Amino acid sequence: MATAYWERDEEAEMAGASAETTDLTTGPTTSFWKAGHAPTLIAAFLYFDLAFMVWVLLGPLAPEISKTLGLTSAEKGLMVATPTLAGALLRVVNGLLVDRIGPKRSGAISQIIVIAGLFLAWFMGVNSFAGTLALGVVLGFAGASFAIALPLASRWYPPEHQGKAMGLAGMGNSGTVLASLFAPLLAKMFGWNTVLGLACIPLSLVFVVYMLMAKDAPNQPAARKLVDYFEPLKQADAWWLMAFYAVTFGGFVGLAASLPIYFTDQFGLTPIVAGYCTAGCVFAGSLVRPMGGALADRIGGVKALMVVYLVAAVALAGVANAASLPAALGLFVLAMLALGTGNGAVFQLVPQRFQAEIGVMTGLVGMAGGIGGFYLASSLGLAKQFTGSFAPGFLIFAGLAVMALASLAMVKTRWRATWKTAARI
Repeated sequence: MATAYWERDEEAEMAGASAETTDLTTGPTTSFWKAGHAPTLIAAFLYFDLAFMVWVLLGPLAPEISKTLGLTSAEKGLMVATPTLAGALLRVVNGLLVDRIGPKRSGAISQIIVIAGLFLAWFMGVNSFAGTLALGVVLGFAGASFAIALPLASRWYPPEHQGKAMGLAGMGNSGTVLASLFAPLLAKMFGWNTVLGLACIPLSLVFVVYMLMAKDAPNQPAARKLVDYFEPLKQADAWWLMAFYAVTFGGFVGLAASLPIYFTDQFGLTPIVAGYCTAGCVFAGSLVRPMGGALADRIGGVKALMVVYLVAAVALAGVANAASLPAALGLFVLAMLALGTGNGAVFQLVPQRFQAEIGVMTGLVGMAGGIGGFYLASSLGLAKQFTGSFAPGFLIFAGLAVMALASLAMVKTRWRATWKTAARI
């Protein structure tokens, strides 16, 4: 009934929105909640939230899985990084599907694959390191939800509200908090393999809600030839946006997957307490993502990102030298606040430059972010195994943040001179 009501009102809402105009010099003339389709935005958030919950599920379970299977530090790092890499690659596939069959159907297919994969993993059991990697590939479909949920919401909103829309939909990365909070506790109560089956319950409920509430925007792009989807890669701006997101989102998801291992190995915490510490860090980064988009709408994505990279570099360099749990925890929270803000800021910029290719660009930029996360998570495991310390991994990633800052300073003048929405960058 509610869905029918929203659909009846949709035409009137769109007519009202089109009757109003936007002046880039004075700001938006249409309120955010009247400009788009709230039920779809809510559905995109819920889908993204639960998908991210299971995407990083192996991270909070890693201490128990490692104990059962006898994994090395490098194997643990690769295990938690595999879903990130798989999700990165699958985001391109989902970006293509979004532009060809629409985001709603693409999301439905992805959710069914994840639910079925987790159910089979629970039913058959995961008994080897290779099995964890196979499960990680399946969980990559959950991480690839990024390339579906964001276009699903974004296409309903005009340029002046892109930062807020993408930020609120993207706030679904808070699902990583749920994994950190509940997965270790449930694993202690029922065993880590049972957690895989239990995860199917909320996923199935959200799938039903998604099918009832989500609706594709009326301005879907016409289907194009496969080769046309990669046209943005001929432009340097696409590569710059991908690189910037590889640092912000890569840092966020890489830390979300790796912190349970870090806290248990570095400070001897139990998996449950390590999960609580991780949840606090991840919650900070998730909470500020929509704020990052709104901040970028107000002061420009470039200005917001420059502050982000500076703060993230300082915080991660500090973590490498932190000698106590309180110091490390405080620095991780600071780093996650910066990175979460940066995630929203990058995706305020993407539709300003590539509105017509938003589906595939979401996939490409999201892929770059996933690759950044894979690098960070796997490099921390390798650093621990071969040097006995996580510090080299953190220092190198801090250096990447400094490089991103320098690169942004180099391209910002050209962007402001050539982009049509220069007032918003």
